[in-house]
Amino acid sequence: MSVTLSATDVKNLRDATGAGMMDCKAALTEAEGDFEKAIEVLRKRGQKLSIKRADRDAKEGVVIAMVNADKTKGIVIKLSSETDFVSKNEDFINNAKKIAEIALNTFPTTLEDLKNQTFEGNVTIGDKTTDLVAAIGEKIEVANYERLEAPQVEFYIHMGNKAGVLIGLNKRGEEFTEAGRDAAMQVAAMKPVALDKDQVDSTVIAKEIEIGMEQARAEGKPEAMLEKIAMGKLERFYKDSTLLNQQFVKDGSHTISSYLKSKDKDLTITGFKHVMLG
Repeated sequence: MSVTLSATDVKNLRDATGAGMMDCKAALTEAEGDFEKAIEVLRKRGQKLSIKRADRDAKEGVVIAMVNADKTKGIVIKLSSETDFVSKNEDFINNAKKIAEIALNTFPTTLEDLKNQTFEGNVTIGDKTTDLVAAIGEKIEVANYERLEAPQVEFYIHMGNKAGVLIGLNKRGEEFTEAGRDAAMQVAAMKPVALDKDQVDSTVIAKEIEIGMEQARAEGKPEAMLEKIAMGKLERFYKDSTLLNQQFVKDGSHTISSYLKSKDKDLTITGFKHVMLG
């Protein structure tokens, strides 16, 4: 029997189940328009598996970073999976690259906005990842999305798509490309928590001071000296954990800040983004 389905019927089933639009249409057709039977069809085809996978850890996957042609915008996304067997699959990697290209072309402001972008036809990125869960049998999701704008944006992909970094420079020019990529590699290697000490979260600062005071107390230092000692330790934390103040891994005679200034006295970093697996 031929069944006429409306777009509203398909949308209602999608809203109720989270399944992809094409899957919902096929399920309603098979169920001859019966909503409850269509849900059963979806579950038999993997939707139940998708729901069961929602609380599973997806610590594998791939990270893709890209910049546009004039290097004024960059994005980095993480498409996660449960196993490296899936993440090394060529189709999985190609899907991640396509999502990254869509992210760069549309430049959405949030991860949720990215998931609502069209992947192909009437299928959104969110629909596509739901379909992949049903097809592959693992939890798969676009787990991270970051974007960056600057006069010049450079990127670095680390360890076979295990991490991606964007670096924003305050000046543009081909002569700054190497410096930008060096800074991006520094982020991947040293994992700074902020660009400079002024950008470290206040809760992190408070925690470091607390730790410093406890360490000094355990060493038997006088109570009156604890805060001063802790502040000294905090300065060490800034040097170790903020990008501009870190020792440059490729040349220990420089900090990142002084390395950039050796290329141009006004050159600095406006911001960075770092996405990793795990």
